[in-house]
Amino acid sequence: MKKIASLLIIGSMFVSCKQAISEKDIAKINGYWEIENVVLADGIKKDYKVNETIDFFEIKENKGFRQKVMPQLDGTYLTNDIKEKISISSEGSTFVINYETDLAKWKEEIIEIKDSTFVVKNKQELEYHYKRAKPFSLK
Repeated sequence: MKKIASLLIIGSMFVSCKQAISEKDIAKINGYWEIENVVLADGIKKDYKVNETIDFFEIKENKGFRQKVMPQLDGTYLTNDIKEKISISSEGSTFVINYETDLAKWKEEIIEIKDSTFVVKNKQELEYHYKRAKPFSLK
């Protein structure tokens, strides 16, 4: 019985542990990112094998924008010049990306930031798992 209780306690520690995000981690978001997968609220995971668009983030002093871009075969990107305004704020011990367009406002909690991956969660409990986009060129 003691072994089972110990295993449950250790297991819950692993589940409840998440990366502590710091102010300096926010700069890691800058650059090109593509969605690797989305985990739905019911736990179902949807993988994205090919992305026609990727997200470009530019953040300076916790303000900036996100823009959808389309990678081209020559290594360049096409865009429609539509930028979503973003700002980073802290809510308790978490950081949040606040988005704003002419039509809507929403936010996503930053769950994890690493050099090559980051994860955000929205109010619908969808988790977006991003990976750093690699440049592509046939040159």
